[in-house]
Amino acid sequence: MLADSYGRVATDLRVSLTDRCNLRCAYCMPPEGLDWLPAPEVLTGDEIVRLIRIGVTMLGIREVRFTGGEPLLRRELESIIARTAALTPRPEMSLTTNGIGLARRAAALRDAGLDRINVSLDTLRPEVFRKLARRDRLPDVLDGLSAAASAGLTPVKVNAVLMRGINDDEAVPLLSYCLERGYELRFIEQMPLDAQHGWKRAEMVTAAEVSGSLSAAFGLSEDSERARGAAPAETFLVNGGPARVGVIASVTRPFCGSCDRVRLTADGQVRNCLFARSESDLRSALRSGAPDEEIAERWRAAVAVKLPGHGINDPSFLQPDRPMSAIGG
Repeated sequence: MLADSYGRVATDLRVSLTDRCNLRCAYCMPPEGLDWLPAPEVLTGDEIVRLIRIGVTMLGIREVRFTGGEPLLRRELESIIARTAALTPRPEMSLTTNGIGLARRAAALRDAGLDRINVSLDTLRPEVFRKLARRDRLPDVLDGLSAAASAGLTPVKVNAVLMRGINDDEAVPLLSYCLERGYELRFIEQMPLDAQHGWKRAEMVTAAEVSGSLSAAFGLSEDSERARGAAPAETFLVNGGPARVGVIASVTRPFCGSCDRVRLTADGQVRNCLFARSESDLRSALRSGAPDEEIAERWRAAVAVKLPGHGINDPSFLQPDRPMSAIGG
């Protein structure tokens, strides 16, 4: 198992397939983008699948989520998914995407073995989308959501980040939109993971504020039917159910004590936390011919030293050097 010294066991693997992205979201990167990883440093498809196989067959990984950057930019994405689906035991597989290009690939992703999908959608207003993402692609995202639902990649989950003075008035419209289409919406507190290091706590829309806005328009009640477990989202029934909405309070109500996630960057580094300031290198072992057992042992050692929490609320907290696009969500 991938166990740490605080009794947590990692069973959920987040795999970043690329650090590249075709949007320039203001809370993630500057308008000009970032310096992408050189191609030789990025894991090959074979290397990615090998690490996933080691995680699943030797280390107890049960869920795999493919992330980026933007994972749809990875050309052999369907092949990686299909080869992961062929593993025994077969892990549950999901994908987090900005939705650009999803409309034309949703069916192929399902056929490859993908189980479900998460799509980022922070606004329903084209002018706000252009301001946030610095691209005029809102119709593509909405078409991608519809295609995912039609392909059966359900439940289709929508991730939204509200930012003060920009889209903080869209909690109710976003939930109404998702309820009408059968999507499950989750609001995520903005986290200090931007490349510019410009995050300010005072500018963050809190989970309590989001819940307050939603409660003024909908009946929210405890979701006693779904045990939260290690899930990051607190879920609520909307108007008595069965529809649900989630709130991920990463900053104001941390859930580090039940975390079961471990992350693999596109260049083969193990990260125990989004906010970790250290990494453990598996790529070098892969490329030096290390056997599976040695790689598995390195992975166990990396997870064993996981810290008790992310420390955002500690005065000594420092943002990680890598931004979200280079870590994977």
